[in-house]
Amino acid sequence: MSEVVTSSVPEDESSAQTKLAFLLAMAMFVLVVDTSLMNVSISAVVEDLDTTVSNVQAAIALEALVSAAFILISSKVGDLIGRKRAYVLGLAAYAIGAVAMTLAQSLIAIIIFWAIIGGLGASLLLPAMQSLIHGNFKGAARTRTYALVGAAAAIAAAVGPLLGGFVTTYLSWRVGFGLEAVVIAIVLFQIKLVHDVAYTGPRQIDLVGAILSVLGMGGLVLGILVWQEGGEFVGLLIAIGAVALALLAYWLVRRKREGKPTLLDPGLFGFPHFTSGIFGQLLQNVTLGGAMIALPIFLQMTLEYNALKTGLTLAPLSLSMFAVALLAGRKAGGRRPSDIILVGFALSTVGIALIIPIVPRTDSGWWLFVPLLITGSGLGLLVSQLNNYTLSPIEEERVSEAAGVNSAAGSFGLSFGLAVAGGIMLAVLAFSFTNLAEESTVIPPAQQQQIGDTLEDDAEVISNAQLEPLLADEPEDVREEILHINKEARDRSLQVALLVPVLASLLGLLNAFRMRRLPDPKPASSVEGVALG
Repeated sequence: MSEVVTSSVPEDESSAQTKLAFLLAMAMFVLVVDTSLMNVSISAVVEDLDTTVSNVQAAIALEALVSAAFILISSKVGDLIGRKRAYVLGLAAYAIGAVAMTLAQSLIAIIIFWAIIGGLGASLLLPAMQSLIHGNFKGAARTRTYALVGAAAAIAAAVGPLLGGFVTTYLSWRVGFGLEAVVIAIVLFQIKLVHDVAYTGPRQIDLVGAILSVLGMGGLVLGILVWQEGGEFVGLLIAIGAVALALLAYWLVRRKREGKPTLLDPGLFGFPHFTSGIFGQLLQNVTLGGAMIALPIFLQMTLEYNALKTGLTLAPLSLSMFAVALLAGRKAGGRRPSDIILVGFALSTVGIALIIPIVPRTDSGWWLFVPLLITGSGLGLLVSQLNNYTLSPIEEERVSEAAGVNSAAGSFGLSFGLAVAGGIMLAVLAFSFTNLAEESTVIPPAQQQQIGDTLEDDAEVISNAQLEPLLADEPEDVREEILHINKEARDRSLQVALLVPVLASLLGLLNAFRMRRLPDPKPASSVEGVALG
């Protein structure tokens, strides 16, 4: 295996290590800022590609889904083909997605290159990056690198909405993705600084376990996405996902008893801290995913904000999340991690719950400032504690595998939150619009029936400004009535969609009470890698 840094290194080698640490941090920054850029650019992408909000929602959720569904098998693939090669392939796939976004003329291109190929790239990149940091650095240098990469992710989450909003408003949403490709090119140009890290474990692949994990996580979220788009076989897809996950659990236990290699060690779930921590990680990301699909749509479709105003309005959430995570990580002192996690879920529940009654009553994003600040503070507390709580009891030789499960839970939670909140939003929109139209004494019965038939097949979140040109030939009273119904139905659907992150936070709060009944986790190994979780 290639030589790694020791506590005493020549000055030129130390300089190379510093440069490598920053290059790894740049790669992590791109991964995190990518989704923020897409969220604040929803309306711009819809207009530019002549598509719909729900289609863009589906692409965002699909990208997170692909990453979650394949991250466990991709971690094993990286072990077999070499961590450095997996890292390069992951970056290259992400670059393909970024370049495609700068050139895409249809949603199909975004789905294939950004959501699927980019999602596969992320699933290769994250576990490979963790192994490379662990193998290329030692001691204090390793700790600093993990901290730097974790800080890059936090900074990207904080500035992503602002950066994406600025670039999209004054240049183009395509420019932001073009800049991502440039950053990846810079990282790949310096790839010689990365030394590969040999894998010494079993080289057999648990192919059945890999297939079941993809079918399980993929089936559940894909079923919700198909439901969101009004497709068929929704129940079948969700059933396939649920059955596949149950079979995966059985298969892993059976393989472990037979002493055969498994996709992941089911013994990990024998640690109560790991199990409750994984559940908390999943719920935290369901909360974040649900909020980050509903809030940008509210700002862009209801308040009709551009990308910059959307980014500025969301800044209290992202900046407080970043600041509180750093502060809590340094100043936690002797406080129990479970207590901090409990407060985090309580704050995120209260913050999002406060937004729900505001939605139909405001014409300005300023009303969201305090609720977003509360929500971001809660999520920041969770970010500061959940990963360490989950992974600290795990032995060093199993930390990489446990971190892969942790990352998969986070990615699955994010995609699940995006898909469920988006699907519920459209279902409530169609139901509310149809009911309100049928109750109207202004809209003629024939048009009421037409509205119901149309929404049954194609419900869509649309702003009043986008709807007005479609109603140009309607009488004034009918036009005003439909615009009023659109606003009321849209607001109601957004309020119900926000119940998804609220309920996820409430479940997280209950899970935190369970954590409090457990003794504080005792570190079993060095787990600096949790920053990548």
